[in-house]
Amino acid sequence: MSRGILLANLGTPKSSAVADVRRYLGEFLMDRHVLDVPWLLRRLIVSLFILPLRPKRSAEAYAKIWDNSGAGTGSPLLHYSEQCRQSLQARVDEPVALAMRYGQPGIQAGIAQLTGAGADEILLVPMYPQHADSTRSTSIEAARAALPPGVKLNVVPPFFSEANYIAAQAEVIRRQLPSQWDYLLLSYHGLPERHLIKADPTGNHCLQSENCCETPSQAHKTCYRHQALVTSQLLAQRLNLSDEVFGVSFQSRLGRLPWMTPYTDQELQALPGRGVRRLVVACPAFVADNLETLEEIGIAGRQIFLDAGGEEFTLIPCLNDDPLWIDALVELTRS
Repeated sequence: MSRGILLANLGTPKSSAVADVRRYLGEFLMDRHVLDVPWLLRRLIVSLFILPLRPKRSAEAYAKIWDNSGAGTGSPLLHYSEQCRQSLQARVDEPVALAMRYGQPGIQAGIAQLTGAGADEILLVPMYPQHADSTRSTSIEAARAALPPGVKLNVVPPFFSEANYIAAQAEVIRRQLPSQWDYLLLSYHGLPERHLIKADPTGNHCLQSENCCETPSQAHKTCYRHQALVTSQLLAQRLNLSDEVFGVSFQSRLGRLPWMTPYTDQELQALPGRGVRRLVVACPAFVADNLETLEEIGIAGRQIFLDAGGEEFTLIPCLNDDPLWIDALVELTRS
């Protein structure tokens, strides 16, 4: 069999224009894995309550990080993901394609590119270290739906605890740490609590006790919170951090339903009151910089912290195309 490798990330609008952002948000939010309510209710929520106002606000946020110059890179997520693809392609013999679950280049186009190059087996690499239905499951489902007859699909499992990923992430953090700092906040993309409960195959473990993530369970195979906490502990061990100088939080919540806590924006506001003046933030749920890292944390989050009395704020870049991350990707595709 001839294999092709498909790197899949979540997605990006075509531009920072309101119309393109609206189109992207419509596709994203109508995914049943993202807004997990019946289709008609989902359509009503998206069309009546989200799309009339949110695209303009989101477009303004995208404009702050978008490169629109003549030789510009446009979307940071697409730019860094393509750099990663090129770096991986230089290290492997199989053809490597890039796809976005939402927006372009799409998953169907990525698979078509690989099968057009002769691949009859696709290795899907969901570029999300931790499992979530709204990232991994939807990407896998879309890839299966796009497979031509006779083409086989294999999927790289979550790599939240994989040694080379942890080593790469820890080294990127280590390199970027300022000479003096007080606290490292590891901020992960958040999920509604009901997503955790829904993904629990046992039906009676996730969020049923205060220490559910520390109590061994089959639920941990699909528990985003558990996997984020494991990633955090492994990074802390690798960086020789005591519990007093690092913490975990969850960002990007939407709507009024309960999401995973603690919330990143509330932590940023509270940390100066706990004596943290020099803060470092890293985002280990993302392998490529994007709106959530560059604008939500690097711009809006920075301002929250400084307005609350903080003095220095350092945002650690994502793995992007760091050579150590490419090393880890090579091993993931081989194993």
